[in-house]
Amino acid sequence: MLVTPAAHAEGTGDVRVTRTVVDHGTNVIVGTSKTINYPVQITIKDNSGVKGLSRVSTFNRYNGYGFADWTGTSCVKRSATTSVCTATMTIKPEWIASSDDIDSNKVAGVWQVNATVKAKDGNYWISDNIAQYKVKRASVLVTNAAPEPVKRGGKLTVTGRLTRANWEDRKYHGYSSQAVTLQFKKAGTSSYKSVKSVKTNGSGNLRTTVTASAAGTWRWSFPGTTSTAAVTSTGDNVKLG
Repeated sequence: MLVTPAAHAEGTGDVRVTRTVVDHGTNVIVGTSKTINYPVQITIKDNSGVKGLSRVSTFNRYNGYGFADWTGTSCVKRSATTSVCTATMTIKPEWIASSDDIDSNKVAGVWQVNATVKAKDGNYWISDNIAQYKVKRASVLVTNAAPEPVKRGGKLTVTGRLTRANWEDRKYHGYSSQAVTLQFKKAGTSSYKSVKSVKTNGSGNLRTTVTASAAGTWRWSFPGTTSTAAVTSTGDNVKLG
């Protein structure tokens, strides 16, 4: 759906938004089936005290489209003049796919929050762009290393595939031409080290060959983009034989 942002901030009195935090400061990740609920915590201040919220909207700040519904609010009084009101926003993947106005995948990226806040003395303020955050398409990454076991000094082939949610058909498709890092954790150690960067092919597949110098666990790691979530695969443990 198209959400039309207000042209400017306006209102009466001195009620104001002093801070806004979306989803505890993290990205909102949306897949193909799971309903996503996330908080928008808005700190409001007014000399007469805070009454609450009368409007909350959020949408892509570049094209004006959004598909999150405001589904609940709770306010906690911090002092005589300040309260934190938390708006619950809800996204259902079926809502995304139902839009005929735009390729739903283009709605991923940087979103903004608009809200109207009210004071106990009747004053209000329409607050535009009080926060920005990212809504991203969920991604999946898998790893397979072969042969298992492998001889010391032998060649090990590590494959994988990077896919991401397509909000149009609500399925996962290969993500092509993306740089993904191959990582290795030597047996008996606790941390992974980067080995090399490999680009996905047209189907999102990954393939590379390394020399097996030690037993350990191999995995792929993708840093994400503005529109697609970062993801690290489950590791594949390979023994020397």
